[in-house]
Amino acid sequence: MLLAEPDPSWARWYAQEESRIRRALGERVVQIEHVGSTSVPGLAAKPVIDIVLVVTDSSDEIGYVPDLEAAGYRLQFREPSWYEHRFLVDHDPQVHLHVFTTGSPEVERMLLFRDRLRSCIEDRELYERIKRELAGRSWAYGQDYADAKSPVVEEVISRARTAAADEV
Repeated sequence: MLLAEPDPSWARWYAQEESRIRRALGERVVQIEHVGSTSVPGLAAKPVIDIVLVVTDSSDEIGYVPDLEAAGYRLQFREPSWYEHRFLVDHDPQVHLHVFTTGSPEVERMLLFRDRLRSCIEDRELYERIKRELAGRSWAYGQDYADAKSPVVEEVISRARTAAADEV
């Protein structure tokens, strides 16, 4: 598993992809965010731009997938049982586009995690240390690597929720 050192160009790559998606979908974009490790300045990451796109109804593929495909993205899989998630990809740069329906709790989780890593150096360092340890192992499937990170991800999200509750 390749982890690259932090690269300031990741933010520019995201901005280009965001513009491309907005051109393709216009008003159908409810929310779009750069998520994943490349969205956290100073964090080593696989050089993949993860994007979460919120639309009114992600199960209504006819309403957005053809336009994303015309813009160069490819629908890789759908997970109707997991918040109606749709997953599209593109290459050059490598992009993973996660599409959810308005109000999906997974979007909130992704943003809590990202924002906590951006604001808390201790959690960012913990997460990077775990990523580096896991990246040194051999994985049959990339999802196995992701699953192995889950305990620390849940720990960080829990602290983010606690911090958010304390601010209220």
